[in-house]
Amino acid sequence: MGIKEKIAEIQLEMARTQKNKATEGHLGMLKAKLAKLRTQLLNPEDGAGGGGGDDKGFEVVKYGDARIALIGFPSVGKSTALSLLTGTESEAAAYEFTTLTCIPGIINYKGTKIQLLDL
Repeated sequence: MGIKEKIAEIQLEMARTQKNKATEGHLGMLKAKLAKLRTQLLNPEDGAGGGGGDDKGFEVVKYGDARIALIGFPSVGKSTALSLLTGTESEAAAYEFTTLTCIPGIINYKGTKIQLLDL
């Protein structure tokens, strides 16, 4: 059975299941399975995922003499600071979670290369 068939089967089961307090856990498990299958459908090379530390979501090759990560609350200016300090184009918008991947930038300070990461 392929991924699309499994997705259709789960959607059918979700449609047949009554929504009440007793079935919340079952529906939650079905939604989780559905999300996992949709992820596999979009990224077939990733496999089932889980453990192992092979995820490449925020992996950036180290460059320069030091690394600094810009972390903090949403919409406080991390992407704007990175853009102004490094000249790197990091998208900034008026809504939260604009930055979905790690954006690297380099600062040259007194002959030292410092890598800034917008997380």
